[in-house]
Amino acid sequence: MSGKIALGIPKGSLEKTTLDLFAKAGWHINVSARNYFPDIDDPEITCSLAKAREMAHYVADGTLDVGLTGKDWCVEYGRDIVVVDDFLYSKASYRPARWVLAVAGDSEYRRPEDLAGKKVATELVNVSRRWFEERGIDVEVEFSWGATEAKVVAGLADAVVEVTETGSTIRAHGLRIISEVMQTNTQLIANPNVWHNDEFKRAKIKQVALLLKGALKAYGLVGIKMNVRERDAARVIELLPSLNAPTIAHLYQTDWLSVESIISDSVVRELIPKLMERGAEGIIEYPLNKVI
Repeated sequence: MSGKIALGIPKGSLEKTTLDLFAKAGWHINVSARNYFPDIDDPEITCSLAKAREMAHYVADGTLDVGLTGKDWCVEYGRDIVVVDDFLYSKASYRPARWVLAVAGDSEYRRPEDLAGKKVATELVNVSRRWFEERGIDVEVEFSWGATEAKVVAGLADAVVEVTETGSTIRAHGLRIISEVMQTNTQLIANPNVWHNDEFKRAKIKQVALLLKGALKAYGLVGIKMNVRERDAARVIELLPSLNAPTIAHLYQTDWLSVESIISDSVVRELIPKLMERGAEGIIEYPLNKVI
């Protein structure tokens, strides 16, 4: 049993969002441009940067105890790891990304079956091969080292399987999506031996998972607090969406109440004027780091 866990942070497209999420969860990770071993303000954690597609290998062989990577790469390589939890964020959004099958916008291909006997380029080779095999479609799946969207335009492939969040990059390259291969999201994965046999490390990993989940849940939410006279409380409270019910407390020796709630930040600008019209005063909006 060890007093530290070795944590893998995904380098590349997931890196910034992951670091921001850790900061909201309470861990500040300092990444240097010339160093693959970031500093973290927790003596029980050491950090390493690793490419998301390699993370499952490092976790499975015990180089890292735990790491964050995409579900797609875990499925692609099928290594022996424990999925501790799923987190719905990707490069630029807080929703799953998709691996899609795309062809040239002006091509004759309309369905995956139309690609029988053709060449498909992708970085997600194993998943793509299985996907076509399960549908009985005989294609040549070729590994792409990058710039996959350009392969069709350059005439190097008839179709591509590529990851996208909004589809905008696919469309920008003149491609058309004809099917979805899989959805993917970030996963916290652990080494099986560590997870099952090291009580300290398992507890620490659970702590990380809990607080990251709380930080993710707080995304898009704010707290709002106000003072309301008792006679106006019902009219004010009926306007308030909440995770459960608003928190209400009497102000000392007055007929005023303190009302507090957690709401979506997208409704605040419309809600505050309505609250004031119904008698709310001293309205305070504040950010949330975690909701657990």
